[in-house]
Amino acid sequence: MTTCSMDLDCERCQCHSEENRNAILYTLLSQNLNHKWGSHSPSQKRCLCQKRRTVCLQTPQVTCQAASDVLVKTVSFMKNLPSFQLLPRGDQLLLLDSCWAPLFILGLVQEMVTFEVTETPAPSMLKRILLDGQSKRQEPERTQPTLAGVQRLQCCLNTFWSLDLSPKEYAYLKGAILFNPDVPGLRASLYIESLQREAQRALREVLVPLHPEDQGRFARILLIASTLRSIPPALITDLFFRPIIGNADIIEVITEMLYEITCRRLTLSSHTAS
Repeated sequence: MTTCSMDLDCERCQCHSEENRNAILYTLLSQNLNHKWGSHSPSQKRCLCQKRRTVCLQTPQVTCQAASDVLVKTVSFMKNLPSFQLLPRGDQLLLLDSCWAPLFILGLVQEMVTFEVTETPAPSMLKRILLDGQSKRQEPERTQPTLAGVQRLQCCLNTFWSLDLSPKEYAYLKGAILFNPDVPGLRASLYIESLQREAQRALREVLVPLHPEDQGRFARILLIASTLRSIPPALITDLFFRPIIGNADIIEVITEMLYEITCRRLTLSSHTAS
């Protein structure tokens, strides 16, 4: 069994090669832009390489609502664990900050959430010049997910779907992910480590009657689960939740959900900038 391995180091960027720089229109517009806004570093220029292109959801209303439902279920999972509620408040917050994204991705897997992306439209240089002076007070542009990052996420989802986990496997695996004793700053790290071992033991035991012929399934599940942390929380936030929460801090939103009596249902905000 092989896990998803995507080389995120794209081939050399050709977006600002000498060939492109020699184009007359490119030269004129670049000089105009540099004169108006000052020189830009290469990282600030829009890259046209396929892997580095920024993308957004094709159907944000549908996908963001499905994602918010998964997030509510993820928070409910934590709220309904007595062992989690017994932890000091500070440890709860540290585990929440560290583990919400892997747990959310696992929730996407369990709920079979699929999605497609499309390239993020960007204004041309000419349009930016023509509109210069009309957008002086606009908010800074939000970061956008890259195609490479989204493909890594989708590969991770596909790898998990190939395991065809049972509900009990999902539950115990979530516990093993949540109770991570390696999170810095934990006060009850030894107790949390015991909770993780307990969840892993329960996962191993449930595999015996479900997959008696597959002796390597337990190790394979843990190995694939370790790849969840390779997906940056910022990618999850920008892709699924920026259309909902705008510039709000996702951790603050989840914390509010965690300590509310009833988890709220996230909905697309009409006032959020597109």
